[in-house]
Amino acid sequence: MNSSAEPCNISDWLRLEATVKASVFVVTSSFAMSITVIIITTVSQTVRLRRDTRYLLLCHHLLCISSYCALGVVFQGMRALGANSPLLICWVVFGAQLIFGEGILFILALMALNTCLVICWPLKSLSFVGSVKYRILAGVWAVIVFKNVCLFLIEGIGPPSVAVLKSTPLCPVTLNGILARTVGMLFLFLPLSVIVVSYLLIYKEGKRAGHFNKSNSRAKRTVLIHLLQISLHVVPTLLVIGLGKKCGVFFFSLNLILFGVFSFAQCFNPLVYGLQNKELRGRLHHWLCCRGSCGHLMTRRGSV
Repeated sequence: MNSSAEPCNISDWLRLEATVKASVFVVTSSFAMSITVIIITTVSQTVRLRRDTRYLLLCHHLLCISSYCALGVVFQGMRALGANSPLLICWVVFGAQLIFGEGILFILALMALNTCLVICWPLKSLSFVGSVKYRILAGVWAVIVFKNVCLFLIEGIGPPSVAVLKSTPLCPVTLNGILARTVGMLFLFLPLSVIVVSYLLIYKEGKRAGHFNKSNSRAKRTVLIHLLQISLHVVPTLLVIGLGKKCGVFFFSLNLILFGVFSFAQCFNPLVYGLQNKELRGRLHHWLCCRGSCGHLMTRRGSV
């Protein structure tokens, strides 16, 4: 287990790593899906919320998180159980998970950009964003899918040749080459740059308008919470891509720590970006009361 001379795709610790990750994904997937269903149901029941770009992007973001965690259960479960699946199936599942994982950060960038446009150019942003939001979303997804398909094709046809229909017990999907890691870095820094620039413009406009004065600490706290949440997404991903896949107890432990930090951020994303909104919280409270114990409580109070 400690020997770094063993190939990473057949070592004992890789299976243990997959078992731990699959267990964590089961928890995060259950939490993310339950919150996603509640929020999307609430938004879909109100016409005004459905037409609001903020909630459209929020629903896309939550769907990305739920899909990423669910596919993580499948992929890591295949590795942990030694399912002996064809390499092509492993690539399809891992590729789909990678697409949704990148979609999480790209949708966060669109959310930050939309907030920046609404705050800095409120009169022009409504008509502009309303007319192009679906085309921008479609373009973002097309670029992410195209990039990952190209990388997997290069991995499959490049030397040494890979038998994509051959069954493998631990689903070795690395994308550990220089090209894949370089492209991964670029696709990490691109949305991160959009987020940083958007928040700088928001802070500049807020300071000019007096929203970030000493008496209004809520706006500052919101920006700091969002930046902390984004850093929990970016820093672990950046370290994993930069280090690549290596054997050894140290890299095994580091990988699990980074994975735990990233998973922690995923669980709290719906709370940070969704339930922090007062209007959505009010709708959720009304929705839960109509379907939960609030109705019984009101009946009991009325009978008393």
